[in-house]
Amino acid sequence: MPVVTRDATLESLVSPEDELRANVYRLLARWLVAAPSQSDLAAAKAMSGDETDFGKAVQTFSHVSARIEPKEVQQEYQDLFIGVGRGELLPYASYYLAGFLNEKPLAKLRNDMARLGIERDPKTKDPEDHIAALMEMQAGLIMGDYGKPASLTEQKQFFEIHVGSWAKLFFADLEGAKQSVLYASLATIGRLFMEIEETAFLMS
Repeated sequence: MPVVTRDATLESLVSPEDELRANVYRLLARWLVAAPSQSDLAAAKAMSGDETDFGKAVQTFSHVSARIEPKEVQQEYQDLFIGVGRGELLPYASYYLAGFLNEKPLAKLRNDMARLGIERDPKTKDPEDHIAALMEMQAGLIMGDYGKPASLTEQKQFFEIHVGSWAKLFFADLEGAKQSVLYASLATIGRLFMEIEETAFLMS
């Protein structure tokens, strides 16, 4: 995950709508970086949706979270992303865009991170193009974690190059993965949110 140097006074510059967007990105980041804790499951259980497709996906995620045991989710995360040697899915931009890990998409991301003032967390072993790190970076751009809230143009550019170019496909794969139960419902939230963001950026 990237290093965050948030100035709390900058949050007043972010609209409630953009804060909600950042919260969705951070939800995805938290559940994709590691298996959820008991408190994560409790928070998910408390979530509620509406009658939109996205709202219904949130409601399903909440219902599944309420029924599953922490040990089951930990095993699910292990099977999906770690496995013996490797998990069922490889959640990296380079793999999805170039077919191999540590390829040109990662180099491009590192260049953009340097330009935007985003530092790699030295405690993180995963390459920076892990889906969780990218979700956190997109949230950080919205909220001003790296100096000040990024303009819509900057957000759009980062999204199109590093997120929108592959994340929707990743979430679709996660929905259909053999070992995916709770994560299938999270993946639906992710896929629909990527579509919402893509449409909003096209209209901007």
